[in-house]
Amino acid sequence: MLASKLYAPTLREVPSDADVVSQQLMLRAGFMRKVANGLYSFLPLGWRSIKKIETIIREEMDASMAQEIMMPILQPAEIWKESGRWNAYGAEMMRINDRHDVEYCLGPTHEEMITTLVKNEINSYRQLPVNLYQIQSKFRDERRPRYGLMRSREFIMKDGYSFDVDEAGADASYQSMYDAYSRIFSRCGLTFRPVEADSGAIGGSNTHEFMAIAEAGEADIVHCTSCEYAANIEIGKPGVMKQDEEALAPLEVVETPHASTIEAVADMLKLPLNKTIKAVVFSIEGKVILAMVRGDHEVNEVAVQHAVNGAVEPEMATPEQLEAVGLTAGFISPVGLKQTEEFSIVVDESVMEAYNVCGGANKTDAHYININPKRDFNIDDIVVAPIRLITDEDVCPLCAAPLERSKGIEVGQVFKLGTKYSESLQATFLDQNGRPNPMVMGCYGIGVSRTLAAAIEQYHDENGIIWPRAIAPFEVVIVPINAKDEALMQASTSIYNTLLSDNVDVLLDDRKDRAGVKFKDADLIGYPLRITVSKNTLESDDVEIRVRKTGETINCPISEVLITVQDLLAQL
Repeated sequence: MLASKLYAPTLREVPSDADVVSQQLMLRAGFMRKVANGLYSFLPLGWRSIKKIETIIREEMDASMAQEIMMPILQPAEIWKESGRWNAYGAEMMRINDRHDVEYCLGPTHEEMITTLVKNEINSYRQLPVNLYQIQSKFRDERRPRYGLMRSREFIMKDGYSFDVDEAGADASYQSMYDAYSRIFSRCGLTFRPVEADSGAIGGSNTHEFMAIAEAGEADIVHCTSCEYAANIEIGKPGVMKQDEEALAPLEVVETPHASTIEAVADMLKLPLNKTIKAVVFSIEGKVILAMVRGDHEVNEVAVQHAVNGAVEPEMATPEQLEAVGLTAGFISPVGLKQTEEFSIVVDESVMEAYNVCGGANKTDAHYININPKRDFNIDDIVVAPIRLITDEDVCPLCAAPLERSKGIEVGQVFKLGTKYSESLQATFLDQNGRPNPMVMGCYGIGVSRTLAAAIEQYHDENGIIWPRAIAPFEVVIVPINAKDEALMQASTSIYNTLLSDNVDVLLDDRKDRAGVKFKDADLIGYPLRITVSKNTLESDDVEIRVRKTGETINCPISEVLITVQDLLAQL
């Protein structure tokens, strides 16, 4: 490819509305352009990298005996209603009505569609197992699209689905995809960790997220410093933190004017935060849920949802909902409260091990001191569960070694679905005895466009992107210092043709711009190798090869350029 023909408009200034490095650099380097909030067009450089990621995915999927298909993005509402997810999926689903007022959605995922497809074609155990996948756009109506490709409204995703006759077969399919995903992200050059995760709206019994480790990640993950344990912080199981036993002091009410946060109360009463309890109130499917944790802990919303068997993600309760069940914002505790059809109480395990703590008195400007949960809570009216987030004080649940926390970008996830969809959508097969059984399913997703962003978040410097070789738009750029010099252009073109003949993915920067502009663009775009052809080349027959990742430069005779480039690329 010639740079003079390449549509790659670069920018010198950082776009003002770009939140993270990957978004800034993809806009500056001419990889994409913003269309609207959460919507982007890929330009040639960006699309070349996307296609390389897709090629890696296809090679590993095909090697795992998965077969590629393509399903409609537009999905009828009736199959989602049949599975029970039309309402449960939530506001992120983009719903539309056609001219006949028939309901559809733009697919955020395809469990219903694939199950409906397979159930109409497979009826015998002899036809199983089957593993099908596709690569296409998905749509989610994000409340706050941000971080460029990491949280957009339209994104490219590989989604795959396995169908087996039993749990043992499903386990084998799951492991096969887990291993394939590990190879895919390794080949893409990512630093990643598979971590235990929550299945969310997809459902299922077991799931792992593949997290690219990066400071820009929205997910917090914890991993053991000794063993292989790693988990999304939302699914990590914290142990019970016990306090030293104390004599039970009498329950008292104290005035706490204008102290509506637990930090303000602790400061006013001169208490450490671990001697307080705090309330967070959610709404799940219209029901008000009071969640209680220690004042020095944070509530895990996913754990709260699981504790009450909620079908949808929790939302913060509104003032009207608090008033309807008699709660006073900023001054709430379970003391004296009882559950009803509209109201439930969930208390963290560590709270139940506390002695003489402070919490809301359920009236304005007042708190209790000397709350002893086992004495003062209506035990029959509360759910006790591990609903706090893991802290730095926690240890590994497997080996008790210290835990470390990192930020991660979710680039893939594998799920064991079991029979959740096959039962609701009647996807059955006849076994060896002629009896119908539901197919046992798994599903497997990779964020293709998010993988692109994650690679940039991991590999960049102040000058631009540093691409892993496998997904760089071009592996090598040739920069003649002066494109108006015919002798330099002849030498550059000769090197270009030599590399092309050996299938090196090479770009010749034949633009008439100054050398400094070309060098800046080469660093910004992030080509793994840069070959500079200068006047010295004509005099000494040497070119300079620079490695973008390390900054190392090598002087190399033109006759040895091909073998040197091959050796350098093999090391990247």
